[in-house]
Amino acid sequence: MRILVTGGAGFIGSHLVRRLLSSSQHTVVNLDALRYSANLANLATIEGHPQYTFVQGDICDQHVVSSVLQVHQVEGVINCAAETHVDRSILDPGSFARTDVVGTGVLLEEARRAGVQRFLQVSTDEVYGSVETGSSTEEDQLAPRSPYSASKAGGDLLVLSYWTTYRFPVMVTRGSNTYGPNQYPEKFIPLFVTNAIDDQPLPLYGDGRQRRDWLAVQDYCAAIAHVLFHGEPGQVYNVGGGNERENLVVAQQMLDYLEKPKSLIRFVQDRPGHDRRYAMDCSKLRRIGWQPSIPFEQGLHDTVEWYRLNTSWWRPIKSGEFREYYKQLYGKRLKEGVTG
Repeated sequence: MRILVTGGAGFIGSHLVRRLLSSSQHTVVNLDALRYSANLANLATIEGHPQYTFVQGDICDQHVVSSVLQVHQVEGVINCAAETHVDRSILDPGSFARTDVVGTGVLLEEARRAGVQRFLQVSTDEVYGSVETGSSTEEDQLAPRSPYSASKAGGDLLVLSYWTTYRFPVMVTRGSNTYGPNQYPEKFIPLFVTNAIDDQPLPLYGDGRQRRDWLAVQDYCAAIAHVLFHGEPGQVYNVGGGNERENLVVAQQMLDYLEKPKSLIRFVQDRPGHDRRYAMDCSKLRRIGWQPSIPFEQGLHDTVEWYRLNTSWWRPIKSGEFREYYKQLYGKRLKEGVTG
């Protein structure tokens, strides 16, 4: 299949591009605007690959999207392009609505016009909102509580409307908290690992008892590919790792792997509207032949080790734009925080 992956220089997107190219069956075009969290270094191992093409461009740009779809005769689209970090969405909600809703709409319409055979929207468990008990199913009402999750929910609903209205063959995957190598260090695991390596405080929100289900990026990319080729049009598929943990426990585990003191944990003022727990029922996806393969302890250890061995990847990131963002978000919180 000739596949367009949008946002393919980002965390999940870059792992997905490499996975698709590991099979000689597919040709992959990567459309990425190369904003702050994208990094072409994530794709260094496939540079020059005969079945890979990179195009710099924004999914909100109708002309660029149309051109890519037509020139490369794209048959399948996987939309990984998104603004993704909850904290940034609180600081700048407009950019999230633009990319996650408007951009998704442009991509959908141009893909429909181009006769794309399958369209997959990569989404998140956060669209269900905070799940205090039980597990969310694909039929549950969406209840997003942050500008990020609201923008993703809006994109999901727009995608699904194209099945109802046009019978355009769309599918949605909703992944739980994804982790692994090459993740931009604003996210929980890479931020805490890289801070700990440098003996810097780990800013843990609230009491640290928020619960998340952790999913290795390799498992999520396997699920995305499986749904693209085997999923049923018009359907949503939850993708979880089955590894529900409290943030405090995960932070302590990372410190143990690095042989760093627990005193590096700093309890700081919680962010507004912080969801307490996410959990999903993933039996629907398991019924069509996917299940996670990487145990959390192994995946977390391997991820910590990757950041320890690849300081040349993350140090330049944390010395640039990231530094001002980090100061804006955590500067005051860390001064007022309490050591764990």
